[in-house]
Amino acid sequence: MSDAETPSWGIEPVPERLRVLGIFDGFLLWANLSVSLLVIVAGAFLVLPASDFGLALSLPEALAAIVAAALVGNVLLALGGLIGADARVPTMVLMRAPLGRRGSYLPTGLNVLQCLGWSVFELIVIATGASALSHQVLGVGGVAFWKLLFGVVATVLAFLGPVGFVRKYVRKFAVWIVIASLLYLTWWSLHGQRPIALWHRHGAHAFWPGFDLVLASIISWTPLVADYTRFSRSRAAGFWGAGLGYFVPTIPLFGLGAVIAMSRHISEAPALLTAIAAGGAASILALLALTVDESDEAFANVYSGAVSLQNLLPAVPQRLLVAGFAGTATVGSLLIDLRNYQPFLYLLGSFFVPLFAVLLADWLLAGRHYDADAVFRVPELRLEMIGAWLVGFGLYQWLSPQGPAWWTRIVAHFDPHASPWGGASLPSFTVAFGLAVIARLLTRRAAAVDFARSA
Repeated sequence: MSDAETPSWGIEPVPERLRVLGIFDGFLLWANLSVSLLVIVAGAFLVLPASDFGLALSLPEALAAIVAAALVGNVLLALGGLIGADARVPTMVLMRAPLGRRGSYLPTGLNVLQCLGWSVFELIVIATGASALSHQVLGVGGVAFWKLLFGVVATVLAFLGPVGFVRKYVRKFAVWIVIASLLYLTWWSLHGQRPIALWHRHGAHAFWPGFDLVLASIISWTPLVADYTRFSRSRAAGFWGAGLGYFVPTIPLFGLGAVIAMSRHISEAPALLTAIAAGGAASILALLALTVDESDEAFANVYSGAVSLQNLLPAVPQRLLVAGFAGTATVGSLLIDLRNYQPFLYLLGSFFVPLFAVLLADWLLAGRHYDADAVFRVPELRLEMIGAWLVGFGLYQWLSPQGPAWWTRIVAHFDPHASPWGGASLPSFTVAFGLAVIARLLTRRAAAVDFARSA
């Protein structure tokens, strides 16, 4: 099978001849996925006033939350990449190992929804940036046109698949232009300002909510990571490519968003892109480079959304799922106005932080290796592991209610309003991991007893 055919590779383990992505390939892929306008906008949420859905952190506290969450989040992402390279299957298929075949359907449905939501967000932010540019240069915005155009671009890139995307797009894209653009925007955000005054500006003491926000942004990639690292040459390539590649841009991009929001007196996060477009010719060129580069995030969410659906619909051609998913996301971006995605990030964290804890615990106790039987010859349901995940989810929601208004109103009655352990992510992960370990050991012991009796 040629590289050109790898986009249609479904849920079966990737054969050795198609494991062609080395550490540098993985680094380029994940560094490109980390460079995102949405990450810059998320950084702005850390310092915006609470009245504008922000956390109102001071700059030192925001940077501390960014660094701490980046370290924790990227270690988890790297471990997810390693497990994906080990098992050589997509992440949602991988979830059959800890949760059972039918048990994997619940996280699959949630991941399809998150990929759809991210795809809509990506198309909106790309169109917002492109519209701000075209309005500044040509006097015409045309947001709907840009949404349609980049919806088509995301579809074409998703048809390439991970191998084709890295080799035909990532390697050839002018990455140095993106780096130069980020360096310029850093200078622009501080030019004419008083950096020392920004540093000493007072803010709220909300380190742990800031930590959870940044961690949720990173952890939202763990349900997608194996979709790409299954093509890695080795477990080490999957680990270092994903973990280090995504880590390198994370801290400067979140920090850049926070600094721009503070120095340019941004009143709401979406206005950040408009402020950059109005910053002069060099700012326009920088925003143009980042807007074009944003298309790789749209690719990833469209591709992984389609691959996740294959866990439910393995007989449906992948290209058909890609086209349908991209079309749905494009229509969604035209009909929905999603300007504030901070609650969306927290909600994702409450689902996927404890889910990854359960996967990691199961993989470790399986001898740090999943073969094909561990993924495909499994019970329909592993209720004890699903229970560990849901307890972790419940703990996150208890400490930090997230979701639709009707849900948060119910959960808020039990909310302690201040986590005694720091945030919601780390307690949720710890409890889900511990319960999964206990459940795995008890089921292993029960199986040994049954075997002894039958013998």
